[in-house]
Amino acid sequence: MRRMMAAFAVLMLLALPAAHAVQPDEIMSDPAKEARARELSRELRCMVCQNQSIDDSDAPLARDLRLLVRERIGAGDSNSQVLDFLVARYGEFVLLKPRFERQTLVLWLLGPLLLMGGGVALWLQIRRRARDGADLPAPPLTPDEQARVAALMSDEAKSP
Repeated sequence: MRRMMAAFAVLMLLALPAAHAVQPDEIMSDPAKEARARELSRELRCMVCQNQSIDDSDAPLARDLRLLVRERIGAGDSNSQVLDFLVARYGEFVLLKPRFERQTLVLWLLGPLLLMGGGVALWLQIRRRARDGADLPAPPLTPDEQARVAALMSDEAKSP
């Protein structure tokens, strides 16, 4: 019984990502247009949730945006025209993946630049430590350490 409950729980967890917030009354009759609408909905940010696409969000504004996307597709707009319309209306923030433009250059380049800067800083730190460690002479052995080294060396000489 326990195994069955565990298997059921795993199946439910696997099914969670498949759940979408699209209501049955929003679905378009043409499957090709509905597929385009779903694809576009996954690229648009819910302005309320801000970390979800409008395809996954239950917020009323997300529903309005889904209906707007379907309305524009029904009017014959291409995917880029729909995105351009929404960006003009709500700003670049509505896109989950911002476009590579002059205004978003910092968003796109900041991550790689920070990674490269961290690599250079790490490389300089390693070089500095290697240089500083090579310049220092090893401290002399204490008499106890010298005696121990001599004992170890004499034991090695006796071994065949």
